[in-house]
Amino acid sequence: MGIWEQLYNPAFKPLEFERFKNQAGLNSFSLSPKKWIEATDAIGIYAKAGRGGGTFAHKDIAFEFGSWLSPEFKLYLIREFQRLKNEEALTTSLEWNFQRTLAKVNYRIHTDAIKERLIPSVLNKKQSVVVYASEADLLNVALFGMTAAQWRQANPDQPGNIRDTATLEQLVVLSNLESINAVLIHQGLPAPERLLQLNGTAITQMRSLVEMSTVKRLGNP
Repeated sequence: MGIWEQLYNPAFKPLEFERFKNQAGLNSFSLSPKKWIEATDAIGIYAKAGRGGGTFAHKDIAFEFGSWLSPEFKLYLIREFQRLKNEEALTTSLEWNFQRTLAKVNYRIHTDAIKERLIPSVLNKKQSVVVYASEADLLNVALFGMTAAQWRQANPDQPGNIRDTATLEQLVVLSNLESINAVLIHQGLPAPERLLQLNGTAITQMRSLVEMSTVKRLGNP
């Protein structure tokens, strides 16, 4: 209880807690919830007298107390914790895959805009691929600060490509950049101007996302 109070209760009195710890184990030592609360200003446990009363504790403390009383209860908690962590890992993986798919869909819109504005009709298929690669690298530089080839040179042993190693936040921003770049292409902006605008957008959006503890799960209000 004392450790919990030190973590979550700024008004907790640690000196009183130490005094109780030093007295624990003595035959004359006894400690009631009321005495504990009054002496330490504890908030994790409280006692209520009268009808419907009793001793109540924060769930963290209750779980710890239950684990101390019953090994079976402790094993049940461990099993539930592992199950929840596995579900969380699965959900995170699904979100990452969804954002990766979304990035691919937006890239199709992006490449359609390139066909209309950047690729003259006389270009052959090989030349068109070069243009696509340049636009992809423009987005890579705007978001990651390097081209795909530069990333490969810096990470020769890393599997996949620069976008496969992106975080969930980066994939969210990448999806937005591809849509924005398609609009800028339709507006006729040259690549250097688009790069500056996309880089500014990437910086702003990444700053907002990294300040969040997690990217808000899809479907949550």
